[in-house]
Amino acid sequence: MQVLSPLAAVETALIKGYNMELEYSLNTFYFLISGVLVMFMAAGFTMLEAGSVRSKNVVEILIKNIALYSVASITYLLLGYTLMYGWNDPPDHALWSDFFFQVVFVATAMSVVSGAVAERKRLWTFLGFAAIFTALIYPIQGAWSWGGGWLSELGFFDFAGSGIVHMAGASAALAAVLLLGPRIGKYDIFGNPQPIHGSNAAQVTLGTLILWFGWFGFNGGSQLSIIGMDNANAVAKIFVNTNTAAAAGLISAMILSKLWLGKTALNAVCNGALAGLVVITADPLTPSPYMAVVYGALGGLLVPVSMSYLEKWGIDDPVGAISVHGSAGILGLMLVPILNTDASFLGQAIGTVSIFSFVFGSSYAVWFILKKTIGIRATEEEEVGGQDMWETGNSAYPEFMQQ
Repeated sequence: MQVLSPLAAVETALIKGYNMELEYSLNTFYFLISGVLVMFMAAGFTMLEAGSVRSKNVVEILIKNIALYSVASITYLLLGYTLMYGWNDPPDHALWSDFFFQVVFVATAMSVVSGAVAERKRLWTFLGFAAIFTALIYPIQGAWSWGGGWLSELGFFDFAGSGIVHMAGASAALAAVLLLGPRIGKYDIFGNPQPIHGSNAAQVTLGTLILWFGWFGFNGGSQLSIIGMDNANAVAKIFVNTNTAAAAGLISAMILSKLWLGKTALNAVCNGALAGLVVITADPLTPSPYMAVVYGALGGLLVPVSMSYLEKWGIDDPVGAISVHGSAGILGLMLVPILNTDASFLGQAIGTVSIFSFVFGSSYAVWFILKKTIGIRATEEEEVGGQDMWETGNSAYPEFMQQ
């Protein structure tokens, strides 16, 4: 055994300490940059929702989305992060970088709710629910798995949040939509759904592309480290799989729309891409890029069908959030055990049912209490006239208003 001289031993210790500090710094930077990418998804949700609603509601949508992000940032700091993880210093990155990366995830889950309740909910009631969801409901179910709770011990696997983030948001959205009811004019006297067109197709497309862009931070950052060849290769593969699944979801939804409707519908195209992203989020590392094509395509085929059935069942979701994040989230979770030997179908099923049941049940209870106390729906006059003038006193397109 070679004995190092005192000078060599000191030099080795200094190099080791320097390497540890460098790894710590690089991981912290990676967490922060990934968090910034995910934070930018808030802009994507905002543009997608603003373009999907009528012009009389656009300003309220803009305020709601930037406000929900702000509410989530405060409530998760005050209580949510404590419930989900506890304030324990991680060994390989800064604690505050970990918090920042997690807070943008909870804001993403709340953004899912936002789109589904558009054009008829009350702004301040919505923000009240957002505070409760981000401080309590989301962190409690998140602690079951990512926080090292009973679902993680059971073997439930959700790499970046198909269930914990996306399905959870969709579950809360479904509870709200059931209590809110559909928009005025969505169904005729016979109960047949009627199309309500959005105000800006360009914003819908831009929002989709921003979400696609931000998703690289969502999935890539969930590797939790960039140090070493294994992590570097893993992150690179995650980026490719994320991009590939989105592309496959878009193409499959585009083909289905043409065959089913005889037209290439923009909402099908955009939601197909998002569905592919949600599906691959459950495990963007294990599948090969070729299997990511299959997974993404399945998501792109599922969501238009899911949206159609929900609409027929009286579920009015202006942006298709419940299908994109809920149906595709469930699909993503249940596809994991096909290739990932660390997961089982039983464990995934238990986790899926548990998260949905808790989030839907608790969200329904909160929305119900809000409905019976301060009210959750705009009045008929406010809804018909547009929430912009009633809630904000402004118009998104004042030059087009009649004098």
